[in-house]
Amino acid sequence: MTRGFARILVPTDFSPPCEAALATAGALATQFGADIHLIHVLEDPYTTAAYASDVSNDVPSGLRESWRKEAQAQLNALLDPPKDVQFRVITGVMFGSPARAIVNYARDYAINLIVMGTHGRSGFAHLLLGSVTERVVRTAECPVLTIRETAAALASLNKEGRISSPLSPR
Repeated sequence: MTRGFARILVPTDFSPPCEAALATAGALATQFGADIHLIHVLEDPYTTAAYASDVSNDVPSGLRESWRKEAQAQLNALLDPPKDVQFRVITGVMFGSPARAIVNYARDYAINLIVMGTHGRSGFAHLLLGSVTERVVRTAECPVLTIRETAAALASLNKEGRISSPLSPR
């Protein structure tokens, strides 16, 4: 018998929708006995395509490592030690294009489900900023569960911390 989701990926930008995605992933991990991979992707302004020709690709000494350490500290702050052990949480910080890095991570680590927060931008803001979540949904090889708002996501959890969905045992 196979488990539904053995490895769940939660990419975060540390926003409220991403915190709700982590809570949802925690509930799913409880149900399926899954590991949680919690990652943050730093988009290095020194290597972004739009600026690459105008700026030297030499990042000031120690700056990338400083960014990585700060992001890792933020990831660690999202977890409390009992949950870290209970869910076998694996954290990571990487540099690159966020959507591409998330999809590549999911493929490289045989992730079964990606749970992502989304800001729900539309209109001009969506056109201008694009959507990392939308690109991940279009290109990931595994299912992607999107969580739009903190209140809606947390309301979907019942008193036992399980998701109220067809996945929940009756």
